Amino acid sequence: MKLTPREAKPYFARPDPARTGLLIYGSDAMRVALKRQEFLKNLLGPNAEEEMRLSRMPAGELRRDPAMLLDAIKAVGFFPGPRAALVEEANDNIAKILLDALKEWQPGDAQIVVTGGDLKKNSKVLKAFESHPNAFATAIYDNPPDRAEIEQMLKDAKLTPEADAMAALTDLARTLDPGDFRQTLEKITLYKLGDSSNIGLDDIAACAPTSTEAEVDDILHVVAETRAAEIGPVMSKLQGQGVNPVTLTIMATRHFRTLYRIAANPGAPIYGVRDRDRAMRQARNWGAVKLETALAVLTETDLKLRSAGQHAPALALVERAFIRLAMLGAQR
Repeated sequence: MKLTPREAKPYFARPDPARTGLLIYGSDAMRVALKRQEFLKNLLGPNAEEEMRLSRMPAGELRRDPAMLLDAIKAVGFFPGPRAALVEEANDNIAKILLDALKEWQPGDAQIVVTGGDLKKNSKVLKAFESHPNAFATAIYDNPPDRAEIEQMLKDAKLTPEADAMAALTDLARTLDPGDFRQTLEKITLYKLGDSSNIGLDDIAACAPTSTEAEVDDILHVVAETRAAEIGPVMSKLQGQGVNPVTLTIMATRHFRTLYRIAANPGAPIYGVRDRDRAMRQARNWGAVKLETALAVLTETDLKLRSAGQHAPALALVERAFIRLAMLGAQR
């Protein structure tokens, strides 16, 4: 059966141990891994591996030894509690092995948990789980965690944010990779160790990663300071370094969102930047209204880059957007 993202949230929070299995797939391996980790923790509890109630097997290893999966789901454990057999990086090369395991599964067997990449609609693995009456398949999309997910992460970490801090964390979640955002929360947890007060903006400022890598700072400052003539040479340099266009757009969005936050909330703590004085000057020169327009341009560019029908050179699209932004910022 197919689980929509809306249906997957409550199911991941309270898995059904009587189910045959679950397929979790998506193009972002980190997001898939985090969801798999969440599901297995809630299904098996925190000590499953120590109690040998979780068997792990990469798809390549399973392909060499097809009996491994069936042995794992039929094995009787020494410890009480639900069991699971995890197959990672699955694809249609092991489709028959998975289909046989689904067919042979009986109540009381270990649950079959499978992770995969961006499986096509005609994938045999995907069809097997979607058509199975007692198994689920759910896609993990490249969406940032929403407020409810962030609140759950904070609850798990026993952290309580102030209202403005929650808004700042939501902003960080939209710009950081899922793994980086989770690491930031772990850093805040350590930072607040022994401090029972709520999380404030100063705490986030002390723990948040800087907004960009050093080699990308140059182009972001060139754009933010409206030096349009310098964009071409700097972009050529970045192209030679192999910078990913989507990553560059994400970093630019993060930088301009920081500028917008500064412009819209004068006097508020500033986090996620290397040079605060420079960021304040840029925000003041742009103003909140033009920064809103800049963020709309970057969002439009990001959507074009991720579109399946996009065939124009990706880095050229980003360069064009940066020139457009520099000209926008220069307007008075």
